[in-house]
Amino acid sequence: MISGHVENRHALLPVAFLTAQNARVTIEFVVDTGFTDALCLPEQAVQALQLPYQFDFPATLADGSEVLLPVHEARIHWQGETRRVHILATGTRPLVGTALLDGCTLTVQFIEGGNVIVEPL
Repeated sequence: MISGHVENRHALLPVAFLTAQNARVTIEFVVDTGFTDALCLPEQAVQALQLPYQFDFPATLADGSEVLLPVHEARIHWQGETRRVHILATGTRPLVGTALLDGCTLTVQFIEGGNVIVEPL
């Protein structure tokens, strides 16, 4: 189980990254059920974590425009195990998408300070 909280009407979840030196760095992500990939991080955070570049991905943004987004690889600790995931380097806020939530139940108490819980099905 992973637990977070609601703040300013955002469902927030912590995601722990494992660096190349096996240090753990936790970043708070906004749950975005309209984002169908795993994770987005601002380019500055990708650089700070020194995540290796993988490829460019053609993406359609909410306004319908198409862009190429750099994709990086990361190791995260999720649901009790280490996973390799792709990170889209874009935007200004860290986002967790539905690909990472696949196979889970997401429960959100939409009140300030409410619980956000992700549990495997």
